[in-house]
Amino acid sequence: MMSFNPLLLPLLLMVFLTFLVWIYLFALRIPEIRQKKIDPNDLQDRAEAHRLLTVSAAASNNLKNLFEMPILFYLAVILATLLLIQDALLVQLAWGFVILRVVHSVVHCSYNRVVHRFAAYFASCALLLLMWLRLATYLVMN
Repeated sequence: MMSFNPLLLPLLLMVFLTFLVWIYLFALRIPEIRQKKIDPNDLQDRAEAHRLLTVSAAASNNLKNLFEMPILFYLAVILATLLLIQDALLVQLAWGFVILRVVHSVVHCSYNRVVHRFAAYFASCALLLLMWLRLATYLVMN
């Protein structure tokens, strides 16, 4: 029987957040394409698609963001799992990262105020850095 790993819950939430933003993107994008009568062939180029699809641009950008810094989060959780590191600090940092990424996505996909979005982004990256420093400390000490 497999033992419970508390780091997997924030990891799963990040995965669900990514799918939620993906669903939201297409809930905006498909009606936008229909309303503007955009030929799908006109969307072959990313820059052109970004120019034409203004309503869904923020959701599209947020989805791209979810494949940038969160990759380091996924890797940190996998590494911690493989090394059997499940201390309270690492779990708290993981939850903090995920909660701030949820805030970042909500801001980005709604009113999109850059100052608020950046604050959530910066704080989440700081927590991610602390996760990696915790892992590095563990590896050096053991």
